[in-house]
Amino acid sequence: MGMTLTQKILAAHAGLAEVKAGQLINAKLDIVLGNDITTPVAINEFEKAGFDGVFDKEHIAIVLDHFVPNKDIKSATQSKQCREFANKYDILNFYDVGQMGIEHALLPEKGIVTAGDCVIGADSHTCTYGALGAFSTGVGSTDMAAGMADLIQNCLPDLSGQSRKLRFCQLFEILRRIDLIKILHISILCCCSDSVRIIIFGVNSKSSIFLCSCGNIC
Repeated sequence: MGMTLTQKILAAHAGLAEVKAGQLINAKLDIVLGNDITTPVAINEFEKAGFDGVFDKEHIAIVLDHFVPNKDIKSATQSKQCREFANKYDILNFYDVGQMGIEHALLPEKGIVTAGDCVIGADSHTCTYGALGAFSTGVGSTDMAAGMADLIQNCLPDLSGQSRKLRFCQLFEILRRIDLIKILHISILCCCSDSVRIIIFGVNSKSSIFLCSCGNIC
């Protein structure tokens, strides 16, 4: 039986020949979207988790479109937090007052979302992009935080030159402290006696980390 359009897009972004309902996959995201209401919450969770890098500054979009121009001090503070985050991580698709519009009309107009894309957004109307032939779904702000983060860069310390036991304990502790990630499975790889394989389960995805004796990710 053939796959639906959604299955085809998800399979392509997961590097798989096919996907089935109920299957856990690790799909690459073309866009992670937030607005001036949901992004501040995501930023708070991002910082709470100890993340200090984004997965791709070109594939995150922040649009200030709900309370801009700001109606009060609270909305001004939210916008300020978004500006500071976008500036810190050099987010290219950041749309401030005077540049923005309704987020779900703006992104297609700018060519940021196109057919075949895989998109998550901290706004329930993110599914709008299905009209363009994309897979898009609304998520919570915590999911947005996890989507923005460079999980590999932020989770793994420099472990070169350390024993496997010490490397494993340090990595385990880092993953345990991050509320966004739950350890799903741990096993020793047969192909390398000094490698530890850890499968981590995020809010919406599953991925594997291979940690070798040299301290590198492979």
